[in-house]
Amino acid sequence: MEETALKKGDVIELTVTDFADKDSCFGRLDSGISVMVTGMLAPGDRVKALIRKVKQRYIEASAVEVTMFSSDRVEPICSYFGVCGGCKLMHISYEAQLRYKRKKVIDDLVHIGGFIDPPVHPVLPARSSCHYRNKVELSCSSIRYLMPAELTQEELSRSRDFGLGFHAPGNYEKVIDIDYCYLANEPMNSALRLTREFALANRLAPYAVKAHTGFLRNLVLRTSEHTGRLMVNLVTSWYDRELMARYVDMLVAALPDQDLTVVNNVTTKKNTVATGEQEYVVFGEGALTERLGELDFRVSANSFFQTNSSQAAVLYAEILKVAGIRPDDTVYDLYCGTGTITLYLARHCRMAAGLEVVESSLSDAAKNADLNGITNAVFFQTDLKDFHAMLQKLENYDAPGVIVTDPPRAGMHPKALETMLKLRARTIVYVSCNPSNLARDGKEISRYGYRLVSVQPVDMFPHTVHVESVACFERMDHF
Repeated sequence: MEETALKKGDVIELTVTDFADKDSCFGRLDSGISVMVTGMLAPGDRVKALIRKVKQRYIEASAVEVTMFSSDRVEPICSYFGVCGGCKLMHISYEAQLRYKRKKVIDDLVHIGGFIDPPVHPVLPARSSCHYRNKVELSCSSIRYLMPAELTQEELSRSRDFGLGFHAPGNYEKVIDIDYCYLANEPMNSALRLTREFALANRLAPYAVKAHTGFLRNLVLRTSEHTGRLMVNLVTSWYDRELMARYVDMLVAALPDQDLTVVNNVTTKKNTVATGEQEYVVFGEGALTERLGELDFRVSANSFFQTNSSQAAVLYAEILKVAGIRPDDTVYDLYCGTGTITLYLARHCRMAAGLEVVESSLSDAAKNADLNGITNAVFFQTDLKDFHAMLQKLENYDAPGVIVTDPPRAGMHPKALETMLKLRARTIVYVSCNPSNLARDGKEISRYGYRLVSVQPVDMFPHTVHVESVACFERMDHF
């Protein structure tokens, strides 16, 4: 960056041109100097910003005023927008969100992966941009986060020693006391309201992270789009049979027409993770059944399952569409979790093998296979980083014609990526929730003689910065 008179504390003015990593946006000064500016902004906003750091190649600044609003802006419907970290794009029209997400996928493939004119299709939109989550995880804290807008008499009348909602971004102690979440459905929001009322009426002590004291830790709400059943999972520091019985009685009386199950996870660990060392089924079956396509999946309190059921079906249909599976194929599903993708593809090939390192997920996968009467799917616990160990597990099965990999957000470990490429599958379908890691791993896949055929982004999480992508690679020497 050229020498300038700009310094920390100066106010600059610029037009935001794009989103950047984390909570930043990007723009340039009239002189051409790059600026990373924080704030709930949108490309097209003209802003005044306070310089926080002057670095060699760019400036870091914080927006203090928007002097001209972007044409992509809309009014957020949620009163917690800008404080709760969940819906960072709610101030931008949904059509614009889809454009930005596609651009993010393209930019990362070009700048990180080195792809020229990558074949990225328009993003497949969600059926609904609100009330789409089938799981919402809320925290309870002894320190309520006070928002600037809460300086009214009504808000100050709430206890400052109790908060049930979401953690303020970057603050693991304080919790925003949420009345309503627009990503959850109405039964979930009713359960949230009723649980708060019950906790306050019964003076349930909220968990204090540093002191490691208190009873009520988390409220995890799950629902089935297929059956409508609501699961209420209260996470506590110990089990109180009589209290849980009264809690159930309250929920049943308040929600007489709701198909309901209630579980109580109990943990003594010094963390805020909403899983228990012990689980008590207090009311009902203790699980949900969700449907994807023509398959049913049993979802327990701590099972992993895609949090947008309708879009998960869209995602899986796209995987099947691009994979080009043949009736005599063996298909490998890496990072298979509870087997949803494995089982979805098993009906279209001779054999599907799901590979996963987490034993509990494999147990759920086997149960889901039995639930759907699928006999040509097998599941193995294996470390994908160890090629020879994986080959031993699969020595009685054919090499894969198609591999589907759906790694965690951090992407594939380099050794796991190497293991996958050694299998020399005809087609690799890479399912990614992180475009930068898709680009990084895609670059390596291409080095091994594969061609990027298509990338189909799928919007699983409207109003957030996240985008899922289905990338199809074909081995060039096979065709």
